[in-house]
Amino acid sequence: MKLNLKKIDGKKTGIFAAGVLFGTAGIKILSSRDARKVYTYCTAAVLRAKECVMKTATNIQENAEDIYVEAQQINEDRAAKYDEEYSAEAKVEEVSEEAAGE
Repeated sequence: MKLNLKKIDGKKTGIFAAGVLFGTAGIKILSSRDARKVYTYCTAAVLRAKECVMKTATNIQENAEDIYVEAQQINEDRAAKYDEEYSAEAKVEEVSEEAAGE
């Protein structure tokens, strides 16, 4: 059996070999102790950032609840004041109608 070496493209074969070499080296680099340290420090930084974001979100939520309660109180006070004024006007009208009817 005779191999036909003319059909083998040297450029494509070289690119493939370089890809395999870089892939193998990349796997070794990514699984090294130093890389593991980097992953650990990055994960710790992400956890710290998450904690900071959660504190801020909790603070915002508490403030929103306070604002909501205060807004409800304002509306209740306004409604009570309106009811007092309306009932006072109604009493004045009743008294004036009674006085006019006499």
